[in-house]
Amino acid sequence: MRRVYFDNNATTPVLPAVFEAMRPYFEEHFGNASSIHHHGQETRAAVERSRESVAALVGCRASEVVFTSGGTEGDNLAIFGLSRAGDHVITSTIEHHAVLNSCKHLESVGCEVTYIPVDGRGLVDPDDVRRALRPNTKLITLMMANNETGVLQPVEEIGKIAAEADVYFHTDGVQAAGKVPIDVKQVGCDLLSISGHKMHATQGVGALYVRKGTILQPMIYGGRHERARRAGTENVPGIVALGKAAEFAKQGLLNGTVAAISAMRDRLEKAILNETEASGVNGDGAPRVPNTSSIYFDYIEGEALVIALDLKGLAVSTGAACSSGAIEPSHVLTAMGLRPERARASIRFSLGKQNTVEDVEFVLGLIPAVVTRLRELSPVYNKQGVSN
Repeated sequence: MRRVYFDNNATTPVLPAVFEAMRPYFEEHFGNASSIHHHGQETRAAVERSRESVAALVGCRASEVVFTSGGTEGDNLAIFGLSRAGDHVITSTIEHHAVLNSCKHLESVGCEVTYIPVDGRGLVDPDDVRRALRPNTKLITLMMANNETGVLQPVEEIGKIAAEADVYFHTDGVQAAGKVPIDVKQVGCDLLSISGHKMHATQGVGALYVRKGTILQPMIYGGRHERARRAGTENVPGIVALGKAAEFAKQGLLNGTVAAISAMRDRLEKAILNETEASGVNGDGAPRVPNTSSIYFDYIEGEALVIALDLKGLAVSTGAACSSGAIEPSHVLTAMGLRPERARASIRFSLGKQNTVEDVEFVLGLIPAVVTRLRELSPVYNKQGVSN
């Protein structure tokens, strides 16, 4: 059976060149990067080269890059590294659970948290952020790109608001890195988190940009690794993979790779909406990353559609992989005002560098027939029809 993978926002396959770059660091270059002998120094050099590559991707100094285990740790380090009991934190209702659950924990230990709503397109209003500011506001944490809809938030405006108020600003850039240009100075953020496995590196590695002068309380205690911001022996193969993937990500923004992914996504959306009634794009009208499309198919259950498509060789998702098995509809889509049944009828298509035009045509050959069959089994669809 032919299999097509359109769930790249959950995780991406490691690019062959990335795998080859990291391979030597499992065997011949195995030293501890903190050792002063030859074996340690050659791995230290590899770590620092990767740090420079990540810095180049987001527009910061190499010394401002802290390697982590991924986006979740980066978000946690940014939030818990700055916030204390009595502080006020501002976030949004559509954040990844790495941020939302961190903020819930902050509330349990004496912090105040304001959750900013979004409009029907999934966008935060910067004026709502400004109005939420208090004298004890310590941190604003708002994502750059939503993992379910791909909607890009007005982070530059929010960065200006944070600077004017002298408040720290963290943005979760996990779903934006490599898909849109990032310059932390232009964004105006103090911290930005990324994850390797969302950009064709390995799982288990990420990075947090920490603006020079920002003092973080570490979450992991031990040696003075990562300038005393993240203790623990470095994951050298993973860091090398992240560095190489960052190089490809930066190239892809310039050499037409990302533009080609955008064209494929647009072709997919247009054809699905033309050929499948009672469907639409969640976040339509808002700026989005070029690889992501969240589409609702009324009168069916999204999980049933995911399973039916998987049996035909197509991998997609109903939303965030970390929420798999959740009974409740997507918190992102309901925050945008979708009624629960439409939120549950939504599917996320997310493309990667490995996908091709032929993959898109394969998918377009599946969707209408599978959707039609599932609707024929739906008593709601038979009673109401698409006229409602």
